[in-house]
Amino acid sequence: MEDISIVLCGEAGQGIETIEDILTKILKDSKYNIFAVKEYMSRVRGGSNSTEIRVFQKPIRAYVDRIDLLFALSNKSLDHLKDRISDNTIIFGDKEILGDIQKVIDIPLSKITKKIGSSVYSNTVTAGVICGMLNVSEYEFRNFITKYFEKKGEPIINKNLEAASEGFELAKKIIESGVTIKVKKSEELSRDISKDILISGKDAVALGALAGGCNFISGYPMSPATGILSFMSTYSKEFEVVAEQSEDEISAINMAIGAWYAGGRGMITTSGGGFALMEEGVSLAGMAETPVVIHIGQRPGPATGLPTRTEQGDLDLALYAGHGDFARIILSPGSIEDCFYLSKYAFSFADKYQIPVFILTDQYLLDCQYNIPSLDHKKYGIKRYVAQTKDDYKRYQFTKTGVSPRGIPGFGEGLVIQTGNEHDETGHTTENAILRKKMVEKRFNEKLNQIKNEVIYPELLGGKAYKYLLIGWGSTRNIVEESLKQLREPKLGFLYFKQLYPLPREVMGYLINAKKVIAIENNASGQFANLIKRETGFDIKNKILKYDGRPFSVEEVTTRIKDILEE
Repeated sequence: MEDISIVLCGEAGQGIETIEDILTKILKDSKYNIFAVKEYMSRVRGGSNSTEIRVFQKPIRAYVDRIDLLFALSNKSLDHLKDRISDNTIIFGDKEILGDIQKVIDIPLSKITKKIGSSVYSNTVTAGVICGMLNVSEYEFRNFITKYFEKKGEPIINKNLEAASEGFELAKKIIESGVTIKVKKSEELSRDISKDILISGKDAVALGALAGGCNFISGYPMSPATGILSFMSTYSKEFEVVAEQSEDEISAINMAIGAWYAGGRGMITTSGGGFALMEEGVSLAGMAETPVVIHIGQRPGPATGLPTRTEQGDLDLALYAGHGDFARIILSPGSIEDCFYLSKYAFSFADKYQIPVFILTDQYLLDCQYNIPSLDHKKYGIKRYVAQTKDDYKRYQFTKTGVSPRGIPGFGEGLVIQTGNEHDETGHTTENAILRKKMVEKRFNEKLNQIKNEVIYPELLGGKAYKYLLIGWGSTRNIVEESLKQLREPKLGFLYFKQLYPLPREVMGYLINAKKVIAIENNASGQFANLIKRETGFDIKNKILKYDGRPFSVEEVTTRIKDILEE
């Protein structure tokens, strides 16, 4: 097979995440391309969580419904995944736990781990079974396990090595019984897959921010965005970053605004429910013309919604947040590479135009991981726009572009006055009607016109001379791209938007040439399609929408596109 979909399912607390971590790393080191994503319930214990690991010959980076190998680690696993299990699914599990189900290949984890000394070693046994079936070197696996558990001491290492041997022994028996799994390894001779980096969306956002010069991050823990704050906190000393877990979201955004005012580069990371508390701060950034970068890891709402699931439901929230009119930029990466580069670019955008810049991701994209050759931290050089002030410095000086020279306290001789009230060029409060009108136009119209001169254009995938056009943004990118490969329709193109607002002036040109335009979004109303209609007047009538808290699968997108094209 070119690729195989392995799913592990068990209860929260059983260590599914540990197995995923071990498998993705050792399989990548064994020259397999890897894609992995998890789905989990909002609970510490119990329920049913699963992780999908696709092992493939060529880079494939999207979620599929198909399960080739299912490792059911709890008695609820089969029911939890019943809609994804097919006649071709090979199911492995401990019959002592699952019961005597005819279709299940027995892996007696209870007996084996009891002999080793604890049920916690079932993770290593299971990983050993999978690696043994995928022709991973047992010697390399044992070396990996030794390094993986080295901080826990020799007794724990030895127990895990015993568990690894049991897993490989089980794999041999399964293969001897006639169950053989053969997946081709990478044929890309131009590079060694084992030297690739295996990275998640959340780590890529954090690294991109650091590459963009971020030296301050604040936030209040809220899934799925917490991982970015955790990453920055972990490496705060190495990168000289102030990472602050604030008492609430209101404090978080005000801290980040203060960091920019003082000459730093601040970022907030949150989710929709947390960002709802930050809107007054967004307005303050708009009025004070202070840069700020805001990352929103989207999840289903309203209110607490589904805390650990995924959705693209916060575009309208980012677009309309705050009172009054002022410019903003909304970016939305759709790949791990774009998570890095767009996050880096966001800081230059914010600094140059002195506005809020949003980065919209979601749970699916943040939690997925795959291997890539590298990330170029020098690409898109860091641009800084701080001016040294003079005695007659005017913080809000009128200019042709609407962007005033931005000074910071202590850098020059001028006084830097910023305020949340309407103000004159120096920063002093005013209620003058003429000044008010000019300041609104400065903050809104003039800046937007400048931003549109360097907008990030959408990426056209699939058929360049398209007759039918798909429109998507964010995490749908890789899913739709793989679907295009399956459809093999030369007249079908996919326009993937990395910048959602402001739109390119030429966006209408992409749309009018298509016989059918189809919007694909993980929300209930087609928020991006509605934005396109607002900006251009073009009404996208065909929409593929999903809002059950789960990501699109390649199969689902393929089927629904076919149905619309055949209408």
